[in-house]
Amino acid sequence: MLNNNVTEFILLGLTQDPVRKKTVFVTFLFLYLGTLLGNLLIIATIKTSRALGSPMYFLFHLSLSDTCFSTSIAPRVIADALLKNITISFSECIVQVFSFHSFGCLEIFILILMAIDRYVAICKPLHYMTIMSQQVCGGLVAVAWVGSCVHSSTQIFLTLSLPFCGPNVIDHYLCDLQPLLKLACADTYVTNLLLVSNSGAICTVSFVVLMVSYVVILHHLRNHSAEGRRKALSTCISHIIVVILFFGPCIFIYTRPATTFPMDKMITVFYTLGTPLINPLVYTLRNAEVKNAMRMLWRKNVISDDKR
Repeated sequence: MLNNNVTEFILLGLTQDPVRKKTVFVTFLFLYLGTLLGNLLIIATIKTSRALGSPMYFLFHLSLSDTCFSTSIAPRVIADALLKNITISFSECIVQVFSFHSFGCLEIFILILMAIDRYVAICKPLHYMTIMSQQVCGGLVAVAWVGSCVHSSTQIFLTLSLPFCGPNVIDHYLCDLQPLLKLACADTYVTNLLLVSNSGAICTVSFVVLMVSYVVILHHLRNHSAEGRRKALSTCISHIIVVILFFGPCIFIYTRPATTFPMDKMITVFYTLGTPLINPLVYTLRNAEVKNAMRMLWRKNVISDDKR
């Protein structure tokens, strides 16, 4: 860290209006509770069911990353909505940037693994159990976790290399890279270029890879029965919608120069809280295997309560 005289930042939040702050509090609270309920239900279902295979192994980690991703943002925003002046220490800001990008990147990698799993299941069904074995799935998820930590560590290293010696007001409700770059007391062109090539490249390349994989999957569906095509098509389309809703805002935020727009806050709200809430609905309601496991878990709990 170079010549850093800033010990804390002032967050302007989503709004300064007291009435609107109450609306922010209620909205974020319900969105966060819904996210926790949906994702923790999936996690509990998968952990207690031994009949779920590799697709559910990836879904488990997607729900886990969604929970951690939203938790790195939402609780503080909810608490800050009750305060008149919002401050965050420099160290807390750095921790938030690390966790936010780490779990966000993990979600991207897990979505790619789920697309790969769907590709193998549809295009190479006879070799599915061999290719997507438990060992392979475990190794892929481990790589995803390590890769997301490396990505986030790179972001932190670049941020800490900048001097912060004067302005400390962040026009946002969280600490993120673009707002921080605007406060640095140095030329941030090279740093911004490196950050864009890191976050921007991950978002863009991952989005292209996912879209290509689903195009290939949809192409192979021509050889399936009408019923098989209908089910696979329904699942793939719902996944594609989630991917577009998540990657669209990310690409908009992280593939441009270090400039901020008034709409950035609402766009960030959408993919930090909206997507983690939508994911459990899309990946569960479209999956008969998970729904059956949830019913079994519910019946098991009901029966155990009756015996008491």
